[in-house]
Amino acid sequence: MIVQDIVEKLGLKVCSGANGLNREIEGGYTSDLLSDVMGNADENHVWVTLQTHKNIMAIASLKELAAIVLVKGYEPEADAAEQSNEEGIPILSSEEEAFELTGKLYEIINQAK
Repeated sequence: MIVQDIVEKLGLKVCSGANGLNREIEGGYTSDLLSDVMGNADENHVWVTLQTHKNIMAIASLKELAAIVLVKGYEPEADAAEQSNEEGIPILSSEEEAFELTGKLYEIINQAK
C-alpha cells in the first residue's frame, strides 16, 4: 500500500509533499505528543495528529515516516509545508476526528497486508 491509496480511499486532501505519494505504508501511529511519536512510531508509518507546526516534519524525517495526516480539517503551517515539499513526505488533511480516522486507517492498512 502507498500513500496515494489512502488519499483515494479516505478522500484526504494533499496539503504538501505530493512528490512522496508513492511512499510505502507499513503501519500507523496516532499521537499529538512529539516525544511519544519519536519513541514509538516506526519507519513507513502514517502519523495521525492535530499538530501543524514545523516540528512535525523534524519527527517525520527522523523516523522516516510515510506521511502525516492532520485531523479536524487542520492544515500545516507554511514552514512545515515547505519542508514537506523539500523532503517528499506528504502532509495530508482529513475533516474527521483522530478516533474515526485512526480506525479507518487501521482497517485499510491491515486489509492490504
